[in-house]
Amino acid sequence: MEAIKKIDIHAHAIPWPEYAPKYKRHDSTMLTPEQLFDEYYKKLSVEKAVLLPITAPEAQLAPITNEMTKFLVDQFPDKLLWFCNVDPRAVNNNDTSDLGYLLEHYKSLGAKGVGELTANLYADDKMIDNLFSYCEELDMPVTIHIAPAPRGYYGIIDERGLPRISRMLKKHPKLKLLGHSQPFWSEIGENTEENRNSYVKGKVENGALANLLREHENLYCDMSAGSGANAFMRDREYAAAFIEEFSDRLLYGCDICMKNQTFPFSFDEFLTSMRLSGEISEENYRKIVRENACKLLDIKC
Repeated sequence: MEAIKKIDIHAHAIPWPEYAPKYKRHDSTMLTPEQLFDEYYKKLSVEKAVLLPITAPEAQLAPITNEMTKFLVDQFPDKLLWFCNVDPRAVNNNDTSDLGYLLEHYKSLGAKGVGELTANLYADDKMIDNLFSYCEELDMPVTIHIAPAPRGYYGIIDERGLPRISRMLKKHPKLKLLGHSQPFWSEIGENTEENRNSYVKGKVENGALANLLREHENLYCDMSAGSGANAFMRDREYAAAFIEEFSDRLLYGCDICMKNQTFPFSFDEFLTSMRLSGEISEENYRKIVRENACKLLDIKC
């Protein structure tokens, strides 16, 4: 069966690893684009990746700036696309900041969207609302990382069932949000306060996510990281049904942050096996790994 060239909707990279602090647990910095393509993307058949800067201090040992990211994209224009990242607290830390000025600047440089949004504010905070208003106006999709609580986490905060995200989706009907993280993907099935920031196991039942997707056509799913992989791989039968129903709003991603991460390979094997078995259709497989990203990013597929 033909290998489909994939688009990774969720990538991070740095230009100068020799200057970057290492993650203590892994003795590794984030990877360069060369490392991503040589060590991962060749094996995964990934043709292009969308680089996401990280500007909030909650999320990162050191920021990955918009300027660093644009610099990398210019080095590999045939392989890399990018989102810009504008923190909702930028300019003057209130809900009247003209964030549109920054977004328009980065959009003029080719930014296709905004993210990864990791500021540890409530998802319906007025400053988040302000940012979302500008993103909606400029038609810039936003990749969001959901956090379960303030302090000790990174990401915009929401409770079980994601009621605050639901309110923002309703208030901004033309805003496209790409959900991501353990608390987001735990909503595919039942969860608890204790396990929603982890990799929930077992059969999927009574999740809020399917209902949210049915209610809000502007909600999309970023399938990246261990959280996305686990959500699908924990219940193969449910994964097939979920993919068939929501295939237009699921986007393949990796979220590789350092060396020796193996989950992208096991998840790729899982999706490939479902394609080969016919559990998901060829049409929907192509949408997930490539065509939905082309449509969202308005690029030639």
